[in-house]
Amino acid sequence: MTDHSHESVPSRQRRRYPGISSRAYEHPADRSALVALRRLSGFDTVFKALSGLLPERSLRLLFLSDSVRVSDAQFAHLNDMLRDACYILDLEKVPPMYVNQDPRPNAMCIGLDEPIIVVTTGLVELLDEEEMRAVVGHEVGHALSGHAVYRTILLFLTNLALKVAWIPLGNVAIMAIVTALREWFRKSELSADRAGLLVGQDIKASMRGLMKIAGGNHLHEMNVDAFLAQAEEYEKGGDLRDSVLKILNVLPRSHPFTTVRAAELKKWSETRDYQRIVDGHYPRRDEDKDTSVTDSFRESAAHYADTVRTSKDPLMKLVGDIAGGAGDLGGKLRDKFTGAAGGSGGARGGGGATTKDATDGSDGTWRRADPEEGPGAES
Repeated sequence: MTDHSHESVPSRQRRRYPGISSRAYEHPADRSALVALRRLSGFDTVFKALSGLLPERSLRLLFLSDSVRVSDAQFAHLNDMLRDACYILDLEKVPPMYVNQDPRPNAMCIGLDEPIIVVTTGLVELLDEEEMRAVVGHEVGHALSGHAVYRTILLFLTNLALKVAWIPLGNVAIMAIVTALREWFRKSELSADRAGLLVGQDIKASMRGLMKIAGGNHLHEMNVDAFLAQAEEYEKGGDLRDSVLKILNVLPRSHPFTTVRAAELKKWSETRDYQRIVDGHYPRRDEDKDTSVTDSFRESAAHYADTVRTSKDPLMKLVGDIAGGAGDLGGKLRDKFTGAAGGSGGARGGGGATTKDATDGSDGTWRRADPEEGPGAES
């Protein structure tokens, strides 16, 4: 990594956040999922073992030998964006960035000792300057939050699970950790999206980028409001069977669905928390050591409680009813699934039909593919 130069300034006037802590933009679910991951039985043992075994030097040599390293001499506009992002988020050192030949629009931030950022040619060709700036900020946010370490381990474990799948029970423990890592990483993407907005400081560009990830370079055929309406329809549509199918659809993914990410980011951009950061009131890195774990848990618990209370998803609404003492869980589940007692289940037929397009393998990120697609496909 190269020394960070504070003489670099953004190409247009943007707010800077000196000493900002990643806690300022981290999604509450991100923090709670990471804490839960660290408490998973066997995780510490696996983490310590893999930290010494993962071929990080080999990975760095691979990108150095078979990709283009971003610099003043190569992809200079990306180099400017990278320096700007590190300047705005006050990252002390600028991570190396590489452009990898791949038609899929992907990006990732990986590494154990020090993070490296990789973007594909498909991504560079798809996004305009402001959209790309948000993506670079997204990856720098991953670096500042320390996500690269866990991401690298997730990639390694996913590949390892495939190799030992033939051994009876050989991949059960590994897949348990992989599942927990994926659950955390899906939440961490929401945090990194927020970091991308803090860097790009253009919510419209962030929305455009996510739409392009979902629908390609056809902005003249797309509409932000209609795109966000898809997220609302996804959340509240269907019955309990659809809620279960949503869970099954998302489990193998390392990233949230694109419309969901767009809706989450738009919602956050309109909150007082975001405005306070913009106004310069945010947690500082030098205060991190004094942060209370208990307070973090309380904040996460409050977030989940609010999510259940306000969610339009049939399953979440049912959980809210149960928590509020509205009835017994078993009876309500039976009624909902059988359509009895006025349940919504009888209003629809063939609930599984709604998954036709949801399982096509398309990934929501700055189209980062799922880990199965190899180390060059993730963020």
